[in-house]
Amino acid sequence: LLTGIAIITMVFGSLVAIAQRDVKRMLAYSSIAHAGFLLTGVISLNKAGLDASIYYLFAYGIATVGAFAVVTLVRDSAGEVTDLNRWAGLGKRSPWVATSFATFLLAFAGIPLTSGFIGKFSIFSAAYESGSRSVVIAGVLSSAIAAFFYIRVIVLMFFSDPLEDATSVVIPSMLTRITVLFAVVVTIFLGVFPSPLLDFISNIAIFIR
Repeated sequence: LLTGIAIITMVFGSLVAIAQRDVKRMLAYSSIAHAGFLLTGVISLNKAGLDASIYYLFAYGIATVGAFAVVTLVRDSAGEVTDLNRWAGLGKRSPWVATSFATFLLAFAGIPLTSGFIGKFSIFSAAYESGSRSVVIAGVLSSAIAAFFYIRVIVLMFFSDPLEDATSVVIPSMLTRITVLFAVVVTIFLGVFPSPLLDFISNIAIFIR
């Protein structure tokens, strides 16, 4: 039963997210897929799966906070702009905002050198070792679908010309600036040096079990 739920949530979340043209809805629906990835680690029923799930939850949580913080910065006279079409050319108008958002999207997609890659790799490895091959296949396919859309958003921001009614980026408050910067640093650090956190999780997971 849990295996079926994990597969459905991963596939459904990825397919619905790819059809969204609203940034917040895209992030919201993609969270359904990420819940499926987390469940994949849990149903592995081994310590490696539990460790991977805790790591993924932390890494995904940090990236999500950073992504939503970025969304609050992209505005027009009416308030926040969440229509993806109007994010075109954002990389030319505000490189640091677009680069930060791209970093979080790459982590969501599970691209190497980001925390998302380590998280997904750890979860899929644990599931494979436990014999849950069908879940791993569904997870890899769902990740590929999501990666296509995330990368398409990055291309839109950096390689498309701004629309006439282009959005603006507000000057972030110190709190927002620190939040985004912290999330970017952690996302990259955990993708390059995951061992400290994985070791820490491995130790505390013994007590959780």
